[in-house]
Amino acid sequence: MRLSPDIRRVLVARSLRAFGDGYVAILLPVHLSRLGYDAFGVGLISTASLLGSALLTLALGLVAYRIQRRLSLLAAALLMLATGLGFAGVDAFWPLLVIAFVGTLNPSGGDVSVFLPLEHTVLSHVVADEDRTAAFARYSFVGAFFGALGALSVGMVDWLAPVIAPSATVTALFGLYAAIGLLTFFLYRHLSPQVEAGTDSPPAPLGPSRGIVYRLAALFSVDAFGGGLVINALLTIWLSERFGISVATIGAIFFVTSLCSAASYFAAVPLAKRFGLINTMVFTHLPSSVFLISTAFAPTVWIAFGLLILRSLLSQMDVPTRSSYVMAVVTPEERPAAASVTAVPRSLASALAPLLSGWLLTASPFGWPLVLAGILKAAYDLTLLLQFSAIKPPEER
Repeated sequence: MRLSPDIRRVLVARSLRAFGDGYVAILLPVHLSRLGYDAFGVGLISTASLLGSALLTLALGLVAYRIQRRLSLLAAALLMLATGLGFAGVDAFWPLLVIAFVGTLNPSGGDVSVFLPLEHTVLSHVVADEDRTAAFARYSFVGAFFGALGALSVGMVDWLAPVIAPSATVTALFGLYAAIGLLTFFLYRHLSPQVEAGTDSPPAPLGPSRGIVYRLAALFSVDAFGGGLVINALLTIWLSERFGISVATIGAIFFVTSLCSAASYFAAVPLAKRFGLINTMVFTHLPSSVFLISTAFAPTVWIAFGLLILRSLLSQMDVPTRSSYVMAVVTPEERPAAASVTAVPRSLASALAPLLSGWLLTASPFGWPLVLAGILKAAYDLTLLLQFSAIKPPEER
């Protein structure tokens, strides 16, 4: 697949943001713990962050067909800049809660921000149907790979502790997050007019595909709620309390699991061509839920690590295939609205989950969030197969 300059810019921007998200997801609970806040406080700020992203994405979905995609991406990049500066300069809980709500901070380690539907629309607009899944696989790969590097880099809080106070390192990393937002802004400034909709097929609200999109959105919200129970920020707390391991070790674990996820994105492309998008989504995702449940019962950190690796090799193959499927089963005019409408319930559901997960971890050291997440995700897989196996994208018809 030939990469146009616009696709390259989107991929580089995604890489930079993923690096920031990768270390912020681990840095957030470390930062809040040093300020004296418990797991419930971490869950509350995580919920505020995800809820704010969901509402912003919903607002964008209502007017996305009226606003230029480039301008929307530029505004999101400036919001990322402001978020990093806010967390670097504020320590009080309630102001941090407000910044998390209105900003782009991502405690999940993945991408659930307002950037996602905008970049999905751009990618699906500039590639052919037969290249769409491969384009989303590259998009997901760079996100996972640089997110893994970000997770590994958070170890510098421990590595530099003998010479630099951890609080100073944390502040610097939030400042780096702001700088990434600024770099992303300059990348988006150079997007070409080709990323905008043509006059022959102007963007429109949901129409003929409304029923399919709403059903997909409802199912995606179940999967997202399960994922929100085990976001990296809270999984960091569970690993630390259960096995007593350091921040650097946890960062290394997330580095390896993220690399495994990154490699799996490319495996999803030939599997989707051979077995179809829905089958690839379901039959790779389902066993990963079993590994997640099993992790809660792991007696040692190494067994838990192994189960998390097995899960990561399978759990993310549905990411590029899911994105490709949504863009394929709607008309081109509906793609901006469909991307936002399917992203919003995911963000809302994942926003509520950390609050429950934080409460569960406060009440018990056992990994109840992992068990509940695995059960919900398995139910999502089976329902998706039953409802959508007969609805094929154009390349499978």
